[in-house]
Amino acid sequence: MGRSRLTLLLMILACTCGRAQVAPPTEPSGAAPPKTLLFRLLDAANESPLAAVEIFAAETGKVVLTDRQGAAELAFPAGTTVVNLTIFTPGYRTRQEAVALPGTRTAVSFALEPLQLDLDAVTIRAEGEKRFALQRLRAVEGTAIYAGKKTEVVRLEALTVNLASNLARQLYAQVAGLNIYESDDAGLQLSIGGRGLDPNRSASFNTRQNGYDISADVLGYPESYYTPPAEALAEIQVVRGAASLQYGTQFGGLVNFVFRTPSPRKKIELTSRQTVGSFGLFTSFNALSGTVGKLGYYGYFNYKRGDGFRENSGFNSRNAYLHLGYALSEKARVRLEYTYLDYLAQQAGGLTDAQFYADPRQSNRSRNWFAVDWQLFNLRYDQKLNDRTNASVSVFGLAAGRQAVGFRTNRVSQVDDPTAPRDLISGEFNNWGVEARVLHRYQLAGRAAVFLLGSKYYHAENSAVQGPGTNGADADFRLATADFPAYPNQSAFAFPNRNLAFFGEHILYLNERLSITPGARFEYIRTASLGDFRRIDFDLAGNPIRDETFPDDRVFERQLFLLGIGVSYRPTEQLEFFGNISQNYRSVTFNDIRTVNPSFQVDPDIRDEDGFTADAGVRGEVGALAYTANVFALRYNDRLGEVLTPEVVVRADGTSGETGRIIRRRGNIGAAFLYGLESLLEWNALAGKSRAGRPYTLTAFANTSLTGSRYTASEIAGVVGKAVEFIPLLNLKTGLRFGYADLLGSLQYSYLSRQFTDASNAPQDRQDNQSGIVGAIPAYGVLDLSLSYQWKKLKLEAGVTNLLDEVYFTRRATGYPGPGIIPSAPRGGYLGIELVL
Repeated sequence: MGRSRLTLLLMILACTCGRAQVAPPTEPSGAAPPKTLLFRLLDAANESPLAAVEIFAAETGKVVLTDRQGAAELAFPAGTTVVNLTIFTPGYRTRQEAVALPGTRTAVSFALEPLQLDLDAVTIRAEGEKRFALQRLRAVEGTAIYAGKKTEVVRLEALTVNLASNLARQLYAQVAGLNIYESDDAGLQLSIGGRGLDPNRSASFNTRQNGYDISADVLGYPESYYTPPAEALAEIQVVRGAASLQYGTQFGGLVNFVFRTPSPRKKIELTSRQTVGSFGLFTSFNALSGTVGKLGYYGYFNYKRGDGFRENSGFNSRNAYLHLGYALSEKARVRLEYTYLDYLAQQAGGLTDAQFYADPRQSNRSRNWFAVDWQLFNLRYDQKLNDRTNASVSVFGLAAGRQAVGFRTNRVSQVDDPTAPRDLISGEFNNWGVEARVLHRYQLAGRAAVFLLGSKYYHAENSAVQGPGTNGADADFRLATADFPAYPNQSAFAFPNRNLAFFGEHILYLNERLSITPGARFEYIRTASLGDFRRIDFDLAGNPIRDETFPDDRVFERQLFLLGIGVSYRPTEQLEFFGNISQNYRSVTFNDIRTVNPSFQVDPDIRDEDGFTADAGVRGEVGALAYTANVFALRYNDRLGEVLTPEVVVRADGTSGETGRIIRRRGNIGAAFLYGLESLLEWNALAGKSRAGRPYTLTAFANTSLTGSRYTASEIAGVVGKAVEFIPLLNLKTGLRFGYADLLGSLQYSYLSRQFTDASNAPQDRQDNQSGIVGAIPAYGVLDLSLSYQWKKLKLEAGVTNLLDEVYFTRRATGYPGPGIIPSAPRGGYLGIELVL
C-alpha cells in the first residue's frame, strides 16, 4: 500500500513538473502579463555575491532577500513602468534606486559599497538585529522549503551571552519550550529536548551542521557527542516536528548549526578570543577567514580546559574546523568542510537525593572517565540550473568513537572499590551518506508555485564492546577481559544500518496571501544488531555457577510513508497565520537493545515509536513589539520511556522470578498525548540617542510554554492517566537586553516547574540515600548576567552565571555520567577579550 501511494505521489509531481516545463500557463485573453524584476547584488570590493540583502519595493510594500548567489526577484502588476527600491544589508551602504520596467522581465545588477566607518557598537548591533534577536526562516531558503512550519532562528551576533561556555540556557533563551540538561561546565555536549522529548544528547532532534548530519548514527544511535562552539556560529536554526518530511523522522524536528562564512571583503581576517572563568575554566578560540579571488575560507581552533565545580570533573577539549568554498562560475559553487574534535573528561558521577542536599559539590567517584574522538567530512555542490531552478548535492561522512570507563553501580552512595574492575563501554561510528535536492519555481494556473524533490542514502557500520575495564584510576580504555574473566557484563556487537529516503514538498499559492504546502517522505530503514553477549550467574556467596555466551542477531527492516501539510496565510507583510501537521517516527536504537546498564533493564521486545506533530499559530510585528503564539499537539504510539517495576531475573534452572527489588524498566510504555501553548513576546522599549549623541537600547522578552500531557493507553498497571516524562507544566525564560554607547548587556531569568523522570510519576524523596535515579526533578530558577564593551578592534566580555547561586539539578542519569543526580553549576563568573584584525 505504501509503495503504491509513493508511486502515485511521484507521478503527480512529475506531471506537475512536466506542465511547468512543456506548457506554462498563459494569461487570460486580453490581460497583460505581470512584470518581473530580477536582481543580482554584488560586493563592490571583490564582486562576490551578497546573500540576505533586503530589497524593499515602495509600490507593493514587499520585501525580498537575496539568496546565496546574490539573486532575488520581485513581481509587479501589469502596467508598472518604474519602481522605487531601497536596498539594505548590515555592513554596506544603503542604496535607493528607481528602476524602469520596459518589458515583462527586467534584469538589473547593483554593487554595494562596504561601510568604512567605525560606528558605535550599539548602532551596529541595532542595524544588524533588524530590531529583533529571534528571526524565522523564509518560505524558501536555498534548496529547502519552510512555508507553514514553526521555525526559529537564533542569530548569535544579536546576543550578549556566555559564548565561550556554550551556555545553552542563554543561547536558546528565545526558542520556545526547550528543556535543557546542564551536565558540564563548557557546553561540550548539547542536551536539549522539548514538548516531552528526552533531552539526553539531543537524541530526539535531527542535529545538523551547515545542513549535514553530525550525530553518531541518524537512526541507529542519534546521539550528539559533538556540539560546535557558539563562537564559530552565525545562527542556529530550529524547525519543529514538521521538519520530519525533509530532514528525517524525529519527533523533535531539526537543529541546524550554521557557521560563519568567509569574510567577503578581506583576504585575511583574524579573530582571537581568550576567556577565563570560575573553576579553572580557560578557553581559546582563534579563527582565520577571508576571500582570495574565487576562493573563500574559514577555519578555527578551539581549546577548552577546566577543573569543574565538583571534585573529579576536569576536562580538556580540542576542536578544529576548516571550510573551503570555490566559485566555479556565477551559477556553480563547491565547498569542502572538515571538523575534528577530541576531548577527555573525568566524570564525578551521580548523587543520591540525600547526598545532593547535604553537599551538591561532593563526589565519590574518582575513576570514571569519558573520551570522544570525532571527525566529520562534507563535500557540497550547489548549482543554479536557471533563474528558477536550484540543485544541491551533499556527500558527508563520520569517523568517530566514544569510550567510557568507570564504576557505575545502581547503589549510588556505595563507595568505589579501588581494586575492582571498572565497566568499559566502547563504540565506533563509521558512516557516510549523500543527499540530493532540486528546487524549482514555476507558474501554476497563473500563480507562483515551488516544489522540492530530494533523496538521501545513509550507510553506517558501527560497533560496540562492553566488558571489564582495568582496575586503575586513570583514563585507561583498554579491555581487561584476561584480568577479569568472570566480569558479568560482556558483549560485542556490530550494527550495519542502512537508510534510503525520498521526499518532496510543494508550495501552492492559492492567492497572494494564502499558500498550502503538502509533502511526503518515503523511508526504507534496515537496522541490525549482530553479535553475542555473555551471561554469568552467581550464587549467594558470589561464586559463578553458570557462564554462557549467547548469540543475538537481530534485523529490523521496515518501509515507511510519512505525510504532512502546512498552511500559511499572510494578510499583511507583518502578520502571518500558520499551521501544519506531519507524521513522525523514531526507530529503536541499538543502545536500547543491547547495552547493559545496572540502573535499569531493557524490554527485549522493544519496538519503534510513531505518531504525529501539529502546530497552529500566529506571528508578526506591531510597532516595537514582535510576537509569536501557537498551540501544538503530539501523539505518540508505543512511546519509549521508563517505569518503576519489580526486578525479574532468570535463575540457573531456567525459571524466572522476582528479586524483591524495584528497578526502572525501559521499553514501550504506551500511547501518549501532549499538548500546549507556546508564546514569545519581544518589545523594543527604547531606541535612540542621548543629547551627547550616544545610542541606547532596551529590549525585553518573555518566552513562555505551558505544556500538558497524559498517557492514554498502556499495558503497564498504573500508567494510564499519568503525566509524560520531561515535561514541566511551566517553562519560562525572560529577560532584558540593553546597551549604552559601546556597552551592551543582558539579564536573563529561566524558570522550570517540577517534572517527572519516569512514567509512573514517582515523587522526589529527599531522604533517598541509595539510588538517586528515582523521583521527580523539583522546580528551579536561574538568573544570568552578561556584559560586553567594544573599544575599536577590542571587545571585553564579562558576566556572572547563576547570579543568585541557586542549588538545583536538571537530570537524574541512569547511565553515564551517573547514575544518580547530576548537580548543575553554582554561581560562577567569566572574563574574556576578543581581538579582530
